[in-house]
Amino acid sequence: MKEWIDVLIRSASLFFLTLLLVRILGKRQPSRMTPFNFVNYMVIAIIAALISVNLINPVWGSIALGVWVILPVTLDYLALKSKWIHDLVNGKPTILVKDGKVMEENLIQVKCTGEELLRELRSKNAFNLADVEFAVMETTGDINVMMKSDKKPVTPFDLGRKVSPRPEPQTVILDGNILNEPLSNLGLNQEWLKVQLENMGVTPDNVFIGQVDGSGDLYIDLFDDALQVPQPKVKELVFANLEKCQADLMSFALDTKDPKIKNMYLQNANKIEQITVKLEPFLLR
Repeated sequence: MKEWIDVLIRSASLFFLTLLLVRILGKRQPSRMTPFNFVNYMVIAIIAALISVNLINPVWGSIALGVWVILPVTLDYLALKSKWIHDLVNGKPTILVKDGKVMEENLIQVKCTGEELLRELRSKNAFNLADVEFAVMETTGDINVMMKSDKKPVTPFDLGRKVSPRPEPQTVILDGNILNEPLSNLGLNQEWLKVQLENMGVTPDNVFIGQVDGSGDLYIDLFDDALQVPQPKVKELVFANLEKCQADLMSFALDTKDPKIKNMYLQNANKIEQITVKLEPFLLR
């Protein structure tokens, strides 16, 4: 067998073997890897490359490859059972800012300069060090920041308002193709989708992405960016109509002279107001 054919077959086999081994090691994003995980993946890649071009003995290379796969998997399993092993393998988070004060000793420990700390804080939208209450460097090297209470964005909870849960939107059109499974998950079908698209004046093949949220509103993005498509305002219209009904009933109550009819209008206006208050978190977000 010619040498180039041997290299081709060996490389193709190792490609799929390495793919399998990486899957066994688990799903890890490069930006979320600990230094140990990164070194482990690099060693596996180097060993596989050396075996594929026959620079090392395939038997010894296979043994080394097995060691660098089995030991990390074993350590990961043991780390799930023991915090001591987990900390030994992955390390511990390091506090860099506590109670608004920079921990200089910890910065030296993780070899992070003040300028690097400020750069990482800016990447978390913390441009003013005085606004930072707490910052910690994770074992992956990423820095997470907690702002001071008076510098945090206001949430509906802070305002004492209830909001409805936001279900996961389903992508029903992708690259002009209708996806039936997401439609079924929402209890919808292609006929409903086509009616919605007809009301917007577009066809499915001109839609790049189409999504339906938990409330049944359809949002689409077209291939032709010059076209303007009206976005759904169903919930806003329902809320506006409820407010208009209440206002009309209050107006009728002011116009009538009959006490019974006036009382009827006021009672119905109060009922609609109560319904509006309950539905507001679901209709307006």
